[in-house]
Amino acid sequence: MTLDVEPASEESTDTLLERITRQLPHLRRSEQRVAAIVLDDPGSAAQFTMAGLAEAAEVSEPTVMRFCSSVGCEGFQDFKIELAKTLALGLPVTHSSITADDSPADVAEKIFDHTISSLDRARRTLAPAAVEKAIAAILEASDILFVGFGASGVIAQDAQQKFPLFGVPCQSPEDFHQQFIAATMSGPRSVTVAISNTGHTEQTLTVARAAHKAGGTVISLTGRTSPLSEIADIPLIVRTFEDTDVYTPSTSRLAGLVVIDILATGVALRRSPEHTAAVRRMKSELAAMRHSDDTGEDPS
Repeated sequence: MTLDVEPASEESTDTLLERITRQLPHLRRSEQRVAAIVLDDPGSAAQFTMAGLAEAAEVSEPTVMRFCSSVGCEGFQDFKIELAKTLALGLPVTHSSITADDSPADVAEKIFDHTISSLDRARRTLAPAAVEKAIAAILEASDILFVGFGASGVIAQDAQQKFPLFGVPCQSPEDFHQQFIAATMSGPRSVTVAISNTGHTEQTLTVARAAHKAGGTVISLTGRTSPLSEIADIPLIVRTFEDTDVYTPSTSRLAGLVVIDILATGVALRRSPEHTAAVRRMKSELAAMRHSDDTGEDPS
């Protein structure tokens, strides 16, 4: 089985700052001066009038209008609205790089900005049709195998903890050989969720191939189109603002955890009323146990 829906393209879901950065090499030199002002300090640029932005960039107002059109805006006011929307989500990593001179408050603000904008990018680019396909496959599953290594292994372990919501036996062995054995023993109703942000982790690829060869369904969770997503029956592309900077947090891990929550919740909502009631009972009993731990009372 192969997913017949294309994931959302990066171009169609870019924020204004992403569009400006992508279009920069194709702009006229005068328009590049306007782009430089905006990219250097987006917050201040959002406060400019058209005349003020033209003066700061040392260009004419018609040049500012051409710049707005070149980056996909209908006019200067539309440009300011789009810029405000982008800033409301926090600045992406290209505008919030952490430096050795940053105070703890600066670091906190920049990491929040980076994380919020990165999660928003994942939300904008995740294909709803792919999510629906994945939920449908899991609903028909007899069992689920979650696999991943490193930060992706953390996501796999978190997914296994949500087995009450998935409603079928789930496993997430940490050992590669155990993963391979489980994948090889997959049945036609087995689902393997293979997780790798790069999509190039060789061990994950080996497990995914084994599951596919055994006749099970493979769902991949990657940050881009990759060898793993090409193996998968149902590829989930979760784009974030990953960066190789030593201080940059791994937002792909956070986005992956969110997608697992989406799948688990989507599956749970489609289970029978009896399953929903059982989950509610379990949650209630857990809450009662936590309350008894806090008070020292016997939960019975």
